[in-house]
Amino acid sequence: MKGYAMLKIGEAGWITKDSPQCGPLDALVRPLVVAPCTSDIHTVWEGAVGERHDMILGHECVGQVVETGALVRDFKPGDRVIVPAITPDWNSIEAQGGFSMHSGGMLAGWKFSNIKDGVFAELFHVNDADGNLALLPEKVDPVSAVMLSDMIPTGLHGAELADIRFGDSVCVIGIGPVGLMSVAGAALRGASRIYAVGSREVCVEAARKYGATTVVNYRDGDIADQINDLTSGRGVDRVIIAGGDVDTFASAVRMLKPGGVIGNVNYLGEGEYVRIPRAEWGAGMGHKTIAGGLMPGGRRRMEKLVSLIESKRLDPSHLITHRFQGMENIEKALMLMKDKPRSLIKPVVILDF
Repeated sequence: MKGYAMLKIGEAGWITKDSPQCGPLDALVRPLVVAPCTSDIHTVWEGAVGERHDMILGHECVGQVVETGALVRDFKPGDRVIVPAITPDWNSIEAQGGFSMHSGGMLAGWKFSNIKDGVFAELFHVNDADGNLALLPEKVDPVSAVMLSDMIPTGLHGAELADIRFGDSVCVIGIGPVGLMSVAGAALRGASRIYAVGSREVCVEAARKYGATTVVNYRDGDIADQINDLTSGRGVDRVIIAGGDVDTFASAVRMLKPGGVIGNVNYLGEGEYVRIPRAEWGAGMGHKTIAGGLMPGGRRRMEKLVSLIESKRLDPSHLITHRFQGMENIEKALMLMKDKPRSLIKPVVILDF
């Protein structure tokens, strides 16, 4: 089969390799709609997960089942399915402990384009199909639904990690597609004031649609100083980090109230250490909590989140700024994520419906 792959650190291209085999609990799926991710950029051009050779990229997909294993109960060939980016092994010890995303080891629930071939191919393998696939409802647009693979669940997980309560003030740092879904998640969980940190007009406009009450432009000065000025020095109850780098944590701690929580869903592709400012962390005793986590995966999560789209509580279409047709345009869409033009939020590639 043909696929678009990481050839080595710093290099990607088209390859041909053997088609995957279907185990008794598994499924083979052909992609209908895919989307590249900034994580793919970190993986290839920053070497964030280490060296990989001829590994097919991509982990965001809506597809159609081609084959199922003998023990798969709930899916059959022809079903259109949402495929989450995180596909845990549900019988693992880690899953039984409530951390399925780390089944088999740290971050090992993230399999596509990390420890096995991803979805930018003519065919791909899904482990534990009954636990990891979700049927695509007939009335849900497959192009919007591909945002359920990663952008929506990761962004909403930021709101979960930050433990947002009714009436909280929240700052979302970074309003790319994940950050925009964190803004939406903060609004859905009852935040009263949502400060969105970003500069690109297309993202700012979308942030306001998703519930941001104030936009802070990092080009106008230190973001912690701006947030503290806007809150009369009090800071915010919760911070979601959805962009930036290892130094962003210092700003988050500085703007956070004592007793507050930082939820990080930003994939740190570079840097060795995260530095925390001692005094603003209350010399270690400020009850300022930092929680960072990979999004949960699995069927139950997908079914719950797609119901938000069905009920019109969440409209992911605002994320999609660029659409391509045909598998040959996967590379073009990926390069958009690498170059990040100011008109971009998220590109998708439509292969078939």
